[in-house]
Order: sequence, then C-alpha cells, then structure tokens
Amino acid sequence: MESKAFPSDHYAIESQIRLKGRKVEDSMICLSPRKGEDLIRNEDIIKYIEENGDSIAVIFFSGVQYYTGQVFDIEKITAAGHKKGCIVGWDLAHAFANIPLYLSKWDIDFGAWCTYKYGSSGAGGLAGAFINKRFGKDQRDRMLGWWSHRLSSRFTMDNVMDLDDGAFGYRISNPPIFLATGILGFLEVFNKTSMEELREKSLKLTGYLEFLVNYHLQKISEISKIRCEILTPKDPVQRGCQLSLKFNFDIAEVYKQLARRGIAVDKRYPYVIRVTPVHFYNTFTDVWRFVDQLVECIKEFS
Repeated sequence: MESKAFPSDHYAIESQIRLKGRKVEDSMICLSPRKGEDLIRNEDIIKYIEENGDSIAVIFFSGVQYYTGQVFDIEKITAAGHKKGCIVGWDLAHAFANIPLYLSKWDIDFGAWCTYKYGSSGAGGLAGAFINKRFGKDQRDRMLGWWSHRLSSRFTMDNVMDLDDGAFGYRISNPPIFLATGILGFLEVFNKTSMEELREKSLKLTGYLEFLVNYHLQKISEISKIRCEILTPKDPVQRGCQLSLKFNFDIAEVYKQLARRGIAVDKRYPYVIRVTPVHFYNTFTDVWRFVDQLVECIKEFS
C-alpha cells in the first residue's frame, strides 16, 4: 500500500496482520514517492509488483489519494498484481462519484468506499463495498451478522447461517433508515445524468480552478514571499476534482478567514489546503469566488 494512505487504511491492514498472528513491521510494505517528489509514480508501483509480487499476498491502494488528489492507475496495477497471483483491493473513498469506475471490467478483487464525500450523503453516511463475482460463492471466514444471512431463509430462525453471495455476505446489520435516505437523494440526482457527463464537467471545473490559482498566486508571489504549489498532478487524467494547494507558511489563519467567508475547504496542517469543486453542485462562479476570496485572505495575512 502507499506510505501515506488514509489512517483508517493503515489501521485496517495493521489489525488484520495482527489478527493473523504476524508482525506489522514484517508484513506491511508501504511505497513512498521518489526522493524530492510528492507523488508515487504508477510505473514505480507496477515495477515493485513485478519484482516482488511472488511474496505479496494483498495489494491495497487508494483509487484517488486523499492528500494529493492523485489518481492511481487501477486497471494496470490490478493486472500487474494478478499476474503475480496477488489479491488486489482498492480504497475508493475519494474515487466514488468522483471519477468513472469500471470495477468489473478492471477485474479488481474487492473495493470499499464511503458516500459522504462525493455521494453527498453527509458525515457518517453509508459505506459501500464491491466483491468480484469470482468470489460470489466464497466461504472464507469473516465477521458474520444478521444481514450476512440470505434474505430468503433469514427468518427460518434455526441459527444456521445461510451465507449470502458476494458483497451481501459481508454485511452484518441493517442500515439506519435516515442514512439510507441521504443515499436515495443522491441517487435521484445521479440518475438524471451519468458519471461520464459529470466527469466532463469536473475536468473543466478543476481546470478552471487550476488556471485561476496559478495566475493569481503567481502575481502575489511576484510582490511578496508567499508561495503556493499545486501537489495534485497537472495531467487531468491523473487527478479527480480535488486540488491540494501547498503553501510556504502555516495556513491556519487563512483557513479561518475562508471559513468566515462561508467557503468550505479542508485543511491538512501545517501547509496544505484541499480544494474541491464538486461536479454535482458547484459552479464556475463558485470557483471564481473561492480564488477571489483566497487572494483577499492571503493579502490580509501577508
């Protein structure tokens, strides 16, 4: 997995290793970017798999890296892992409803994601899981619960598990009704369009954001010591809708000023602000307003 995956990914993998009686330091390999770089190159991941795949059980990367916004090449990395007999899974929390995903076509083994980001369901919204149809009848040990049991026989009440197929067999309990309502609202909007159409809009929105940030922050850097670097790949194919802006000063005060202006961004102290024009509801006017207010905040700060 990547060295700076979201903490929950590290916790999940580390706990699984310990539950199997192994040591994390002996069993978990975390790939890092090359020296002086912020992004892990897809070719470096594939090369490592080709050279070391015979000793790797599970490959688990992010579809979209939460900190940098980089899109990993899901299809090629999955294929490289399968050639070495590895199970390949993906954390799709930042990829779901952000970029088009063809999980069956790409033949990934499993995936998991949240919906509260681009699925617009709100904090704590329902999670989702994908299990490849090749594992539809898989009986491996797992945590089991009421909803792991097949619906057609669930109320037989004989306390004998009739394990459901695929992802259904990994459910434990019924979803809270209010959280399900949030997903239904998202799906009503989504059904009016397609992920491909949304992606087309997203590329334009984020491209516009990139242009404005580069233009206005470059002007500021010419008259002050303020510097801003975009960590996210310049190639639109290698990113989702997010741009990670890295400054050369602590952004705590700028973040507070943006919040006072009604602008919601994400802070990763001390230097990074993650900005995301979401294709479901943000407009080009929103993008312009954000950059305009960011410039004003920086001017006040400097």
